[in-house]
Amino acid sequence: MIENLPQTRGRLLANRPLADLSWLRVGGPAEVLFTPADEDDLAQFLAALPGEIPVFAIGVCSNLIIRSGGIKGVVIRLARGFNGVEILPDGRIRAGAAALDAMVAKRAAEAGYDLAFLRTIPGTIGGAVAMNAGCYGSYMADICESIRVVLRTGERCDIPAARLDFGYRHADLPEGAVVVSALLRAPKGAPAAIVAKMEAALESRAATQPVEDRSCGSTFRNPAGFSSTGQADDVHDLKAWKLIDDAGLRGFTLGGAQMSPKHPNFLINANSATPEDLENLGELVRKKVFDSSGITLQWEIRRVGERVL
Repeated sequence: MIENLPQTRGRLLANRPLADLSWLRVGGPAEVLFTPADEDDLAQFLAALPGEIPVFAIGVCSNLIIRSGGIKGVVIRLARGFNGVEILPDGRIRAGAAALDAMVAKRAAEAGYDLAFLRTIPGTIGGAVAMNAGCYGSYMADICESIRVVLRTGERCDIPAARLDFGYRHADLPEGAVVVSALLRAPKGAPAAIVAKMEAALESRAATQPVEDRSCGSTFRNPAGFSSTGQADDVHDLKAWKLIDDAGLRGFTLGGAQMSPKHPNFLINANSATPEDLENLGELVRKKVFDSSGITLQWEIRRVGERVL
């Protein structure tokens, strides 16, 4: 297929393995991996790409289980050229979709703007928009003013946040659209105080989550419909981790996959797990939690690609 694709100033690689790009270090290849040079290159490529060829955008794959059969069509990986962070004169922040959430938080803090909650969220701004990422009671919906996308047709447009219908782990993006940047607005604060806030959040995360293990963060959405706030009055009755714990699945293993002993809603690659190990353990957890509580857990991690029978 690669020889019939449009010309690009970026890079096209056929059958590119994706496991080394995944935080879980698993997964089959991209049929074609496209790394565009910049927004113009991406738009021109998509405009010329035959409509029947599927596209799928990735960042650092911090919320994906990529199945062993890999991903068909063109996988678009935004990298250099899409990772800038600009502090605008009016105090708004324009962040490229490939910019790491943690880096955006640090750059904002240096300029006296509080995006501290992003410091502990793995991944990129593009993924954070698509999932309305959040923690400790703050979400992308709270700070996002608008996003810029390149549509599957190659057309470019800016979408106000009000049209994204942000919800818990949800944003209503046009089908096939690739987020290229986000315009953010954050409250002002003293840089030193914001840095101290970020450091405290990192310490709290290290104390409660398996940060040294290969995981994608929370595996399942909280049935309560919101993230943990981290506050003393937070309740846990409808938190995914509590339901998994109550079902006796803390530390449960299947093949090389494990529900973390430290935080049972973290699915980890504990011992050379396969994508099948990880997905099958997740499905087993969903069944056992339903048997135990009558509640069906919904995946927060996306499972993508082709299954190998």
